[in-house]
Amino acid sequence: MKTLFFYTCLLGMLLIFSGCRQEQNTAENPQSNQTEPQQPKQQKFAIAIHGGAGDIQRGQLSDSLENAYKAKLKEAITTGYRLLKNGGTAVEAVQKTINVMENSPLFNAGKGAVLTHNEHVSMDASIMDGRNLNAGAVAGVSHIKNPIDLAIAVMKKSKHVMLADVGAEQFAMEQGFDTLPESYFITQRQLDNVRRVKKFESNKSAVFYDPVLGAEKLGTVGCVALDKNGNLAAGTSTGGMVNKRYGRIGDSPIIGAGTYANNKTVAVSCTGWGEYYIRGVVAYDMSALMQYKVLSVSEATHKIIHEKQPKLGGTGGIIALDHYGNVSLDFNTPGMFRAKMDQNGNLEIAMYEKKGE
Repeated sequence: MKTLFFYTCLLGMLLIFSGCRQEQNTAENPQSNQTEPQQPKQQKFAIAIHGGAGDIQRGQLSDSLENAYKAKLKEAITTGYRLLKNGGTAVEAVQKTINVMENSPLFNAGKGAVLTHNEHVSMDASIMDGRNLNAGAVAGVSHIKNPIDLAIAVMKKSKHVMLADVGAEQFAMEQGFDTLPESYFITQRQLDNVRRVKKFESNKSAVFYDPVLGAEKLGTVGCVALDKNGNLAAGTSTGGMVNKRYGRIGDSPIIGAGTYANNKTVAVSCTGWGEYYIRGVVAYDMSALMQYKVLSVSEATHKIIHEKQPKLGGTGGIIALDHYGNVSLDFNTPGMFRAKMDQNGNLEIAMYEKKGE
């Protein structure tokens, strides 16, 4: 009995000691008894696009024009989605998706791009591969049907990242690109647009104005994609600002300002007032906030669009896709043409303010 009593007491003392140690560990490490945060669910692939942001409000567009925008956004994103579903790369999906919008006169990119003060087209585009941080960009081109294609050629077939103006078009011809007359790109809508702006401008400045919407519109198209191999890519294409002068270049062809992709973090395409996006290094800032401050993709876009850019005076939007397939489409203007699709083919298309979509 004495032996049994001894071992019973010893066991009780050990249990008390163990409990005290557990309480001490909990006090020293408050998180030690908390459940480990769940890893975000991994999408096999995903895609998102934008077609410009600005003073886009319900009632400004006729029903037929609104339907035309929605149909073209659907066509564009579905093109990229199918490529990804069939095993295509993120870069390929971005390229073919943007091609659809560049070929449509509805958007400020490719055919239908806005015009300069001298009534010419001057288009910019960029692409970035998150797999290896390779990138390519062109600025100030006037005869290339799909500037995003030329940006990809710069990325893949040159030692450089950005080519501009005459040099970019010389490179294009050396790579076998067909050139088109400027008349292909110039639409009556944009010709009327720049002439209206020039007629009424008071400070001889470039502006974002769309005659159909009757309001400021920050044109540009963009796409971000995640493929089945876990690679991210981002691309942006634009005609820039209405009535721009002096060879002005915005953020769209500048890697880190208007476009950025890194498999570790996020793929980003921006649309907005380029000067502010350049100053804020917005696209790279998204990646940095996610990598170093460990913000989620939605937290990072909100901080930039609703806190950092407004302090500078910048307006516009961002589309971003992280390496898990989470999408954030954020903007500080009344509207932004946008769409997203997940691996299951769930499609969301929106144009106006987030409330009441």
